[in-house]
Amino acid sequence: MNPWDLRYAEKGLAYGEEPNDFLAAVAEKLLKPGGRVLSLGEGEGRNALFLASKGFQVTALDASWAGLSKARARAAERGLNLETALADLSETTLDECAWDGILAIWCHLPAPLRRRVHRQAARALKPGGVFILETYTPGQLKLKTGGPRELDRLATLKDLKADLKGLEFLHALEGERLVLEGKYHHGPGAVAQVAARRPIA
Repeated sequence: MNPWDLRYAEKGLAYGEEPNDFLAAVAEKLLKPGGRVLSLGEGEGRNALFLASKGFQVTALDASWAGLSKARARAAERGLNLETALADLSETTLDECAWDGILAIWCHLPAPLRRRVHRQAARALKPGGVFILETYTPGQLKLKTGGPRELDRLATLKDLKADLKGLEFLHALEGERLVLEGKYHHGPGAVAQVAARRPIA
């Protein structure tokens, strides 16, 4: 069975009810009001539902049926419109110039796949569209407060800037912050944050 299905089948919400702090702080400032937003590795839907509640047209993509089922149920309970797509990013191609925003919040992929997905995401943005990402960095291995244990799935800000070459960086940060998101992300975190826009011309 998909290990993420096992995690999301657990009682409650693995990463809590509230959206990611970084996303919540920048979304309405940077994303086109009412725009089309794709969330990669969305899991149980907390970030997608937050954006849907703000009037964005959101599609939640994840490889876990259990996670997306929870997201749909929570959307229905709250009367929110949410599209979901069950997909493995290793087998997914993103349409070019299709999205006003793309999210990758804690979407930790093996390095070769991460580079491919990020480059696809940059092309999948419409001109003026924004890519919003937060990830754990290699420093997280010492902190042990969440995230993958494989170095290959952790990225530095330098890695991300190389992946997203050609985008305009509106926010780029690497450092430590307190991450309190459910039982699996709890404590000081070594993170990188990016908000990058596809140039209009």
